Amino acid sequence: MKPSRQSFRDVPFWLAALVVYAFLLGPILAVILASFEAGQTYHFEFPPRNFSLEWYGKIPQRYLHALSVSFLVAGVSAVIATFLGAAAAIALVRGRLAATEVLQSYFRLPLQIPFVVTGVVFLQFYNQLAIATGFDLLGTLTGLIVAHVFVTIPYGVGTVGSVLVRANPRLEEAARTLGASEAAVFRRVLLPMLRPGLFAGFFYAFIVSFGDVPISIFIASEKMTPLPVEIFSTLQFDFDPAILALSTIVVAFSALLILGAQRFAGFDLVLPSAKQ
Repeated sequence: MKPSRQSFRDVPFWLAALVVYAFLLGPILAVILASFEAGQTYHFEFPPRNFSLEWYGKIPQRYLHALSVSFLVAGVSAVIATFLGAAAAIALVRGRLAATEVLQSYFRLPLQIPFVVTGVVFLQFYNQLAIATGFDLLGTLTGLIVAHVFVTIPYGVGTVGSVLVRANPRLEEAARTLGASEAAVFRRVLLPMLRPGLFAGFFYAFIVSFGDVPISIFIASEKMTPLPVEIFSTLQFDFDPAILALSTIVVAFSALLILGAQRFAGFDLVLPSAKQ
């Protein structure tokens, strides 16, 4: 049986997709494989020659502490940003607010400002706040969370808003007609429809906060340093093979997070699939 012309036409697209995937995943795969090299010393050794789990048992305590800080900051920031973003999205889509487009642009503003500029702004703001009130947020967990919430709220607004725009308002009207209270309508009708947007907003906010360096580097302190800042500071002056092992653990966690979110929440309403 001769292959169809369509099969030959698809070859360039498959090759282009393969090149893109190799470009995106190649560095990650190299780091994962290099983390199993027992002979790592003062430089990156790839491909590995002597496979070992040596560096997984030699991860310094400061990296584990920084990892816990990153998880705490990213988790709290994502929850707050998702909650505030969802409230703003409901008001923008279902409310009767004047100048809705202006408000939408306002909530997108943090994404238009370079993160390094945002970090400098929060550094100056916290300094002035400490001078005026004596309340210093620099180098504190609260200071990191406030700054990260600022830059992650747009993700909550965008994902929840995209779901809400396509949600059928007649379902809510039918529930009210049947005697449901506003609280019941929200809990039993609107909230289930918004679930994919809430999970997606939390996911994006968590990833952005967890991987942030430009903002955190201006606010962090020795005792409150997120993992990306700790790694950045270390690699500026030295190479620590334990970073490869820790990075592999973070990559594995991120992959499980993506699969879990897709499995239990589903992003089809936020990111329409090709099956539709």
